[in-house]
Amino acid sequence: MREEAFTRRAIRGGLLVAACCVAAIGGPASGQPTATTPPASVAAADPATIAIRAAIAAEADATVSAFNGGDAAALGGMFIADGELVDENGTVTESRTEITSLFRRFFERFPKATLEMEVTDARAVGDEMVVEEGIRRITADQAAAAAQVRYVAVRLKEGDRWPLASYREFSDDPQPTPTEMLASLEWIVGDWVDESPEGRTQISYGWSEDGNFLIGEYNLSVGGQAASKSVQRIGWDPVEGTLRSWTFDSDGGFSEGEWMGTDDGWVVKSEATLPDGSIGSATVTIRPSDADHFVVESTDRIVGGAQEPDFKLVIARKPPAPATAPAAAAAK
Repeated sequence: MREEAFTRRAIRGGLLVAACCVAAIGGPASGQPTATTPPASVAAADPATIAIRAAIAAEADATVSAFNGGDAAALGGMFIADGELVDENGTVTESRTEITSLFRRFFERFPKATLEMEVTDARAVGDEMVVEEGIRRITADQAAAAAQVRYVAVRLKEGDRWPLASYREFSDDPQPTPTEMLASLEWIVGDWVDESPEGRTQISYGWSEDGNFLIGEYNLSVGGQAASKSVQRIGWDPVEGTLRSWTFDSDGGFSEGEWMGTDDGWVVKSEATLPDGSIGSATVTIRPSDADHFVVESTDRIVGGAQEPDFKLVIARKPPAPATAPAAAAAK
């Protein structure tokens, strides 16, 4: 019975931004070219600061207009001849010619991309240099999510203009929510059944009220009699950067699983503690085979220091109760 119990525990134990970031000086748009002027902290009353503020605002407006117009040449022209652009991944593009080519390739791939800029600070360093900080957001098209970065730019005075000598980006995208990290497991939501020689297990998964966890319930019956019940939570572990499950059994046992995505499913490293204090571990592979079935395979099974045989189960989506069939037919 100890081995059978652990078998059940082993079963239960058992994400454009990058492309947009290459873009450079801009961000998603709300449908209209948008740029904001430097903040009030820059708007000191002295004439020199006022003039710089106006010049930076004009450069920002020109950048947004050129980007939203898909004008790679105009964007490249906003850099000095030997200027540099460094994206959030640290990739350096040097010279106006190469930067223009970079924008051209981007617009070929994302012709509907739009940009928003917010200049959050701009400060003069002497009479010929301005350090600018801000946020840019880019969307590839209206249906896409925004890619947001912070940037620091160094501008050098050339006549009446302040072209870019250096433009560097830093990641500023919000952290994904637990719900987003669990989205790849949403297929498991619903009612399932496993009919195997050890007994019949009814499985039900759903979202927690807050949307941060997937909650599963396992009800095992043997010979038509209820035998055991387990409750599982699957959530996102931001420290380890992985999905993790915690399972608690009606007999006092518990287990924890670490989930790793594969090309066709999940591999779960499961560790269990049985009520008598025995420790078990297993590697569980969970693989959807179609919309109504998934396969569970357990290997490397150790229970109380002894190796146990591997096993394979097919879990089927539970069909609707017969009583609902006439109602469904009438609805049609």
